[in-house]
Amino acid sequence: MPGPNNLERKQKIWLLILLSALIVSSVWVLLGGLHNPLFPNTTSAVVEQRILWQLRVPLVITAFIVGAGLAVSSAVLQVLLRNPLADPGIIGISSGASLAAALFLTLGSAIPFLYVQYLLPVFCFLGALLSTAAIYLISKRLTGMHSGVILAGIAISTLSGAVIAWLHFLSDAQTMRNMTFWLMGSVNQADWKVLTVAGPSLLILLGLLVRQGRALNWLYFGASSAQLAGLNVTRFHKMMLLVCALVVGIAVSIAGSIAFVGLLVPHMLRNFFGYDNRFILPASGLLGGIVLMVVVLVGRAVGEVSVPVSMLTATLGGPIFLYSILRLNRQMG
Repeated sequence: MPGPNNLERKQKIWLLILLSALIVSSVWVLLGGLHNPLFPNTTSAVVEQRILWQLRVPLVITAFIVGAGLAVSSAVLQVLLRNPLADPGIIGISSGASLAAALFLTLGSAIPFLYVQYLLPVFCFLGALLSTAAIYLISKRLTGMHSGVILAGIAISTLSGAVIAWLHFLSDAQTMRNMTFWLMGSVNQADWKVLTVAGPSLLILLGLLVRQGRALNWLYFGASSAQLAGLNVTRFHKMMLLVCALVVGIAVSIAGSIAFVGLLVPHMLRNFFGYDNRFILPASGLLGGIVLMVVVLVGRAVGEVSVPVSMLTATLGGPIFLYSILRLNRQMG
């Protein structure tokens, strides 16, 4: 793994300008700039203001913070596990949170009083934490910590997918529709009640991750070098895995399971701008938020019904990621 690269000041400035411009333009369109055709027009100013503040603004905030959370957590996991393919979905964290959400949705349809809005994030937190703990414990019994985590994550993801499939099979038609649409990702369910709890929590956790850029750089040179620099590697790994699990749990609880954003964004940034995590982590957050906002725009533009987010991220991200892998392989060859 190559060491961190120092980016030229001009490169950083131009990238930040580009990201800022993309954020402003995406937010403007999502909020209805230029008589945005993606949202219904109304003749009443009162109704228009209500649509703006009750629907559009929460949608924009949700798309940005979820995309940022997935991208930053993936960037951290890729360093911790020394694997450029590390992603909350691949190593099983998202799968655990999704399984907990699916169980909650199923129970919520059978027991109406249980279906309380604030319980869904709690279930997702528990699912993400339990899956992370299971992955960590299983990996300790396997040879090689980094490969062990990947293998344990694949096993947890497969098992979670099987249980979710059984829940689909055993659920009634309405529960099946709700579960399918939610697990495929959607930011349309976000509102201020959820964001007042999830938003600040997610931003605080992202701040904790971004502040660890220097410590993550030390890991490039191996655990021994990081310990000489004053880092307790074992404790640091546990803390970062816990924070990433919380971030993913929050993201899944408010937007469902979203594929490829976390995997693709930091991977492409490192290909173009190097490996310095003091820059990669905040840049991943900005770009991840922009990517998800653009995906939401595309999903609203392609038809009368909003397309599930994961359908678009997988459709757009899969070919791009395949091209990136082939390009990297040619460079190494």
